[in-house]
Amino acid sequence: MKKASLAAPLIQWVGTLTISVAASLAQAETQILDRVIAVVDQGVVLQSEFDERKNSVLQRLQGQYEQLPPMDVLEQQILDQLILEQLQLEEASRYGMEISDQQLNQTLQQIMANNGFSSLDELAADLASEGMSLEQLREKIRRDLLINQVQQGVVNNRIRVTEQEINNFLASSDGKFATSPDYHLGHILISVASSASPDDVAEAETKVNNIYQQLQNGESFSQMAIAHSNDQTALEGGDLGWRKLAQLPELFSDVVSDLDVGEVSEPIRSGAGFHLIKNIEQRGGGEQLVQQTKARHILIKTSEIMDDETAKEKLTELKAQIENGADFAELARENSEDIGSMLEGGDLGWASPGMFVPAFENAMATTEIDEITGPFKSQFGWHILQVTDRRQEDMSDVVIRNKAAQMMRERRFDEELQVWLLELRENAYLDIKGVDEDSDDTEEDSGA
Repeated sequence: MKKASLAAPLIQWVGTLTISVAASLAQAETQILDRVIAVVDQGVVLQSEFDERKNSVLQRLQGQYEQLPPMDVLEQQILDQLILEQLQLEEASRYGMEISDQQLNQTLQQIMANNGFSSLDELAADLASEGMSLEQLREKIRRDLLINQVQQGVVNNRIRVTEQEINNFLASSDGKFATSPDYHLGHILISVASSASPDDVAEAETKVNNIYQQLQNGESFSQMAIAHSNDQTALEGGDLGWRKLAQLPELFSDVVSDLDVGEVSEPIRSGAGFHLIKNIEQRGGGEQLVQQTKARHILIKTSEIMDDETAKEKLTELKAQIENGADFAELARENSEDIGSMLEGGDLGWASPGMFVPAFENAMATTEIDEITGPFKSQFGWHILQVTDRRQEDMSDVVIRNKAAQMMRERRFDEELQVWLLELRENAYLDIKGVDEDSDDTEEDSGA
């Protein structure tokens, strides 16, 4: 069976400008195989781009709607879209943004996996049937990634979330629900009919207590659910999936909030019978313990007069002085080129994982307290480093507030994106040449 077409969702590539010039002594003739339809700041939108996008849009829309908007309206929408994309690509270039081959290849692999292709040859063959090459797809992916990267970088930087706004959000019912823990729960029900006799109730209670005891002795919860539960999830091992406390009956939520991961509740009595609840997994809530490291360092940057070897030798000498009794803080103030820490004697304060670049993180993680390590190199230069202390810190409140701030940014992103795009368009130089209505006939002759 032929795999789903990649044309509609993926193929919106940029055509290339091809100009062929043939000259003779008698007459100069230029064949234009493409034409500029809009000048956008330092870039252009080409007729070939427009035609490719128009064909892709029509192919997609004609399969979804019986009646399309008037063609002139549709063409204006397509041209506006291409202009905005070109403006964003120029912004990405201005910020020095690039898409590495590794990023590109990872995205391509993900596209292949999502569409069921096992090899590049298989993907290329399917693309060829759609009139597209693998290289054109790679260029389309690179373009989309660049636009996404500049949107995320610029727009998120424009969004400001104050501490008071975070406080207000966390105090709201919406905020409490969104930032509350998620529980992956298991459930076993031993049902009791509303008309059950006292003996029937006692029998059910004995049964659930026996199951509870077996679970305490290490029996599999899912197997016990399959064998004994009267709940509709029995054949799934009693798996209720992920739930928030607000999505549970109050009878359960009060119990679940006190369960540790892996713990099974004691039997709970309800109108339906007896229940056993297991906290299989948990996301959020409870203590969020993070190992923090307190360290100090001395940085020497490389330059035309300070090459790698010279910087390394200087730090090796400083390290030897410290090991022979010299004061680390004093040497850092005199020699370190890290402006942010030199006045503090190289002290970086308490740091959580992920705060520094990988080379520095690795050095901190592998250094014992009071040990001086290095010289080692990072993207900033050469360092020697001393770990002065470590601690376990509960970051629960920080994690919750960061999550709330991120959610608020996500909610505002689309609106701020549209404001930014409008500003880009208003401040841009645009010269609309117009779309060639007879663009299928791509060759024009002009006499000199």
